[in-house]
Amino acid sequence: MIVLQILMALVSIVLIASVIMQDGDSDGIAALGAGSNNSETFLGKNQTSTLQGKLALATKIAAGLFVVLAIVIMIIS
Repeated sequence: MIVLQILMALVSIVLIASVIMQDGDSDGIAALGAGSNNSETFLGKNQTSTLQGKLALATKIAAGLFVVLAIVIMIIS
């Protein structure tokens, strides 16, 4: 049980750090409508090789581990 709690604390720190290190969306609400003049599309840009892509992947993995660990700790206790 102690090992799971320590692992949960580490995953929480990774999740917080990866979210804080990501850039904010500079387009804001204009990205929803026709106000954005960004010529790059989501599919046309290689997202995984950039630092932001790696941070997004780390966030997704840490969030998944956080949920799984929370469920496991709840079931065990």
